Amino acid sequence: MSCCFMCGKDIKQSIEGEEVPGGNKVRTFSYNELRKATHDFSEANKIGEGGFGSVFRGRLKDGTIVAVKVLSATSKQGIREFFTELTAISDIVHENLITLVGCCAEGSHRILVYNYLENNSLAHTLLGKGYSSIRFNWRVRVKIALGVAHGLAFLHEEIRPPIIHRDIKASNILLDKDLTPKISDFGLARLLPLNATHVSTRVAGTIGYLAPEYAVRGQVTKKSDIYSFGVLLLEIVSGRCNHNNRLPYEDQFLLERTWRHHEQGQLEKIIDADLEDDLDVEEACRFLKVGLLCTQDAMKLRPNMTNIVLMLTGEKGVSTDMITKPAVISDMGDIKVNNQQRPDDTHSPTMRSFTITEPSTVASSEATTEPSP
Repeated sequence: MSCCFMCGKDIKQSIEGEEVPGGNKVRTFSYNELRKATHDFSEANKIGEGGFGSVFRGRLKDGTIVAVKVLSATSKQGIREFFTELTAISDIVHENLITLVGCCAEGSHRILVYNYLENNSLAHTLLGKGYSSIRFNWRVRVKIALGVAHGLAFLHEEIRPPIIHRDIKASNILLDKDLTPKISDFGLARLLPLNATHVSTRVAGTIGYLAPEYAVRGQVTKKSDIYSFGVLLLEIVSGRCNHNNRLPYEDQFLLERTWRHHEQGQLEKIIDADLEDDLDVEEACRFLKVGLLCTQDAMKLRPNMTNIVLMLTGEKGVSTDMITKPAVISDMGDIKVNNQQRPDDTHSPTMRSFTITEPSTVASSEATTEPSP
């Protein structure tokens, strides 16, 4: 039986013997309706893939174009709990967060329906994984960077309880017709099994965004999101992906290259050479320094999102002497081996894929292995 939220009504329905709370924001679709809308979830309509599932472009009966996300793992909850979580997610509204408009929970299927955004994702456009006619001048990049920062600050600091995203990366930053960035996939960790959202081996590029404590130990905090945001910030300024194995070994990881130029006092070399007259070199270098602050190995040294926004806008200074050498995870194979260790094994050897200057320090008030409920 399919879901039973109906737009504009606050009702209760019985699904498989359970009473399910209705809502006034989330519409329901049958599995067959979404299958038809996406031409049977055809590869031709596939527009993205992430740790939570694949996304397809779909056209509803009324002609509305939507983005249909098929969750890759069965929900860890029953239908009632699934709807309760979706209701909470649909109530989270911010200019820089994507809008959930519908869902399907039919049999083992769990599908979410979002507004379709015309300009796809940063991974598809700015970072060159697909043709784009968008002109990403400096002011547009500032708008995107600040928008993502505001959206993540909202999730971390203004939502109660806060939401830890777990998968901040370029493919999860979508752009509307005005190039306003929208963070997608927030809150989805609540809907899936505990092991379904940790280090996805299916998605190329994810590895470069992972904070060491998350990649190795599955330790999720706001600071792991901040690490990922720092990598994204470097990508926005440089216009290149965080990892490119076609480059010489020493230049393959953008974070390592940025650190090297920072040490040499030549951060401007990281800035995208295609940027033209509106480039503010000083501002761009400040963004890169904020990115380095976000990606430090010791979690306690990474700033929170509120301070990151203030540094990006220039309302707060960036303390260069606070920047230490970042940690970089460069080999998924090492993570797989390390993840097989016992959860209480706190004496695992330092992995060869780390570039570490000092041991990580974990503040007990921040550390957790689960997202906030």
